Amino acid sequence: MDIFVEKIVKRQKSIVEMLLITLIVGAAAMISYLLIRLIPQFSTFLIIALLYLAYILITKFNIEYEYALTNGDLDIDVIIDQKRRKRLLSAKCQDFEIVAKVNSSQYTRDIKECKNKKDYTSRRKEAEVWFILMRDNGKQTVVLFEPLEKMIDNIATYIPRKVFRN
Repeated sequence: MDIFVEKIVKRQKSIVEMLLITLIVGAAAMISYLLIRLIPQFSTFLIIALLYLAYILITKFNIEYEYALTNGDLDIDVIIDQKRRKRLLSAKCQDFEIVAKVNSSQYTRDIKECKNKKDYTSRRKEAEVWFILMRDNGKQTVVLFEPLEKMIDNIATYIPRKVFRN
């Protein structure tokens, strides 16, 4: 019997991203004003092109992560503006060294300070974040994600001694 579980998590925008969006809107407004004042005969076309560019840049901040667990294979994709998808991680559960909650005793100082950390979470404070410790291309890697309980159950069927629920 095939096991398939998926979850989509919408990433919350950080303060830096909100500031960048504000700067993009402000710059577009300012450049539009200058175009109207300096080149009035071509300004309509240039302003439309500028606003379209600003729209494209702003929508790049709409990010979702999709977790898909299929028969012991975990795939994590990023979806940008509900249009473009890119595979970020594809791994077998058997390759995981530890799977546990971030607020557990398994999340040791060495894991917290891992240089190769991948954050695929919503960034919400109330979210239940789990981590996976694994080797990716020979480097120790920590993957942060927000799985469903059903996903953890399915991962535990493949690696019961490496999943810590406390």
